[in-house]
Amino acid sequence: MEYQALLKDCCDQMGVALSEAQLEQFMTYLSLLLEWNEKMNLTAITEKREVVLKHFADCLSLVPLVEWKNGMQVIDVGTGAGFPGVPVKIACPEIELTLLDSLQKRIGFLQEVGTQLHLDGVNYVHSRAEDGGQNPDYREKFDLCVSRAVANLAVLSEYCLPFVRVGGRLAALKGPDAEAEVAQAKGALEKLGGRLVEIRDVAIPYTDLSHKLVFIEKVSPTPKKYPRNAGKIKKSPLS
Repeated sequence: MEYQALLKDCCDQMGVALSEAQLEQFMTYLSLLLEWNEKMNLTAITEKREVVLKHFADCLSLVPLVEWKNGMQVIDVGTGAGFPGVPVKIACPEIELTLLDSLQKRIGFLQEVGTQLHLDGVNYVHSRAEDGGQNPDYREKFDLCVSRAVANLAVLSEYCLPFVRVGGRLAALKGPDAEAEVAQAKGALEKLGGRLVEIRDVAIPYTDLSHKLVFIEKVSPTPKKYPRNAGKIKKSPLS
């Protein structure tokens, strides 16, 4: 109950409403994450309080800043252990969520999470981001792409914006250097059909985390040559 109460208090401070059932889903997620983490590398954060604050609450900071609609198509690119997609799905069960990751083991973990938490409307995709972005089943099909990946914004945008329909958005959870990344990514965003909407400061209760949420709108289709293969994306980021 200690960690459930902590999460509820954080959510109350951030303006996120969670029912008792949703809070219990998070506690099941916490147990599964730490259990599976002993067999495979899912998170370097293994203390329960830290998981609640630095994973769950951090991801949930996105919830008050988006207008979530019934049936909204959301994709989490490079989801890893399910962040931020799974916390958002628990808080906003009305969305349709696609979790995309390049490692089959992580997809297996996420499927187990979905089963244990009784999550409906979740699609699990084992794929590299650059392959998924060229796949007609996923290209420009989503209202919102969310990502907490560590890549800089120019690289992240090339991986993520191809999934977003024109009129949709990319929401990237970034660190304190977000403004500098946005400035460096200006040319990349133009080439990919994106436009900066806003950067929002996010405070996570009971932590000294200084995070920012970057919202990018898709204003025109991404040219077919993007995303390039991973080697080119990393070696020569768009500018």
